[in-house]
Amino acid sequence: MNYQETMAYLFRRLPMFQRVGPQAFKKDLGNISQMMEFLGHPHQKYPTIHIAGTNGKGSVTHILANMLMTLGLKVGLYTSPHYRDFRERIKINGQLMPKRAVTSFVRKHQQAIQAIQASFFEVSVAMAFDYFAQEDVDVAIIETGLGGRLDSTNIIRPILSVITNISLDHQSMLGDTLAQIAYEKAGIIKQGVPVILGERNPETFPVFKKKAQDLNAPLILAEKMTQISVERNDIQGIEGSFTYQNSVYHLDTDISGPYQVQNLQTAITAFKLLGKMKFIQGNLPKDALSNIRQRTHFIGRWTILSEKPLTIADSAHNLAGLTLLAQAIQKIPHHKLYIVLGTVKDKDPSYLFDILPKEAFFHFAKANIPRGLEAAQLKEIAERNGIQGQAYSSVPRALAAARRKADENDLIVVGGSIFVVGEVVR
Repeated sequence: MNYQETMAYLFRRLPMFQRVGPQAFKKDLGNISQMMEFLGHPHQKYPTIHIAGTNGKGSVTHILANMLMTLGLKVGLYTSPHYRDFRERIKINGQLMPKRAVTSFVRKHQQAIQAIQASFFEVSVAMAFDYFAQEDVDVAIIETGLGGRLDSTNIIRPILSVITNISLDHQSMLGDTLAQIAYEKAGIIKQGVPVILGERNPETFPVFKKKAQDLNAPLILAEKMTQISVERNDIQGIEGSFTYQNSVYHLDTDISGPYQVQNLQTAITAFKLLGKMKFIQGNLPKDALSNIRQRTHFIGRWTILSEKPLTIADSAHNLAGLTLLAQAIQKIPHHKLYIVLGTVKDKDPSYLFDILPKEAFFHFAKANIPRGLEAAQLKEIAERNGIQGQAYSSVPRALAAARRKADENDLIVVGGSIFVVGEVVR
């Protein structure tokens, strides 16, 4: 089995949420528990940090990883989904898991995978935990896939839990209200383990407070522990200052977007708390928040594809994320606006057209996955909501058409789905 054959096996033979949607979601931890027992419980061989939330968890994961890496730690990183390469999910100090290691794991454990009837996500989680143990990481930062309580990553007992925020997404699996979704996310809170909340919401805070009290888990609000003074927040990055250990630090980071100040606040709070816990020692390195994209292989969030015309890809794909994206678009100086848009067929996209700027020229496209909504259908839904546009046979064709029409003073935004963004980022 070579790497291509391994990928074919993972993507086509195993139930995969990224491709087929909710039917791939396993609502228990039975399979991952069996996988961990079979592998010798690798997830117990190094300290972990667990991060959940509706939006921002991937950003917080990469920001915190960068901060810990600048201290000289060997940091494992598990995130999902991936954009272009499966190995984006499993990294150590920003380096993708080697192809030969992926193939070796699947070849060696294929019989067990089939006997357990593990899903794609369960196999990827088990692979990450095993790889981190083999590589003897100092710490692994683990991002949940969906929810928290029944997510396969919730097999770990971390030294710190982080919940970024809660908004409506995946309601069919997590619940129809913010409180119900918060209950699922609160499932990562463990007995006696500190938990950071990246956002305080009156509808969800009581859920987290009760869960933390029941488990005697210290509850920390990021907004209480860290404040950031912003001097610049544009497409190139964020500049400002914050306080750490009674000293004011200059903030100059290459990540940007309408939501990243809050994510920075949450990640810095996590770093501070790790210091208070004596897990890390010493001062914060001056470059701890710089060069995050390159160091950690951070892509897909407010990624600049080109500057003339300015072309941005962003993976916001739910009400809260797309609302922030729409607000950010309006703040960028531009002449005409072109939006390359695609979504998945297990979500009603009608709400998109109440959020996104109606003056935009829309280019509809189907993401190249079975879950992708046909471009012609998306165009019809848009027209029913008063939006006109053109349907294209693929995301690259839609983007190419937008680039042909745009001049250097225009703005092109690619989004609506992680899978759409995955076809254009590098």
